[in-house]
Amino acid sequence: MADLSAFPITQKWTPKNPDVLQLFSFPTPNGVKISIALEEMEVPFEAHLVTLSEADVKSPEFRSLNPNAKIPAIIDPNGPDGPLGLFESGAILLYLAEKTGKLIGITAADKATIIQWVMFQMSGLGPMLGQLGFYVKFAGAAWEDKRPRQRHANEAKRLLAVLENQLDGREWIAGIFSIADIAIAPWLNALNYYGTKDLVDWESHPNLIAYLDRFMARPAVARAMNIPARP
Repeated sequence: MADLSAFPITQKWTPKNPDVLQLFSFPTPNGVKISIALEEMEVPFEAHLVTLSEADVKSPEFRSLNPNAKIPAIIDPNGPDGPLGLFESGAILLYLAEKTGKLIGITAADKATIIQWVMFQMSGLGPMLGQLGFYVKFAGAAWEDKRPRQRHANEAKRLLAVLENQLDGREWIAGIFSIADIAIAPWLNALNYYGTKDLVDWESHPNLIAYLDRFMARPAVARAMNIPARP
């Protein structure tokens, strides 16, 4: 049985089966990226619910694994040099794809293209849609000055137009289903939760609408969307 005692996080979230990958997460767009990847790659794992409350994400135990105090994070008991802890959803996606040899393409060109679109999500799409959600659904909605909201809405529309164009004649972002889709699609799905579909003219993106429907219909995605289960 794997010894994960070197990871203080296990004192608060204790593994039942330390021999499998440990996922510390919450079902947000960034969180479900990893549960979807694990389901799609058929990697055995144990999920631990880490709420977004300060008592969880800012606890000493969680920060011992992710000093940035954000979900998701993992411990792989079967890492390349022994048990390995990782945070940042994009880094975890790349690690899992490299380790399993799945959803990263076949050729070096495939891999480069897929990583390119993962970075597109990490650097632009995710941050922009998340900030737009702040101005529409959360505290920023009460601000009288709506210029920040409009600025984020305009940039979100620009990024969605990039994806709409990329999907013209393609089923998946990089041509084949990959971690690029796992990075991108959960953020598109969050537009409904944030109440921002009208602001970004969602209905004017037929390729994206069909793409998200295809993604959400995948059995592994359906299983993963509520992992870890909310209380």
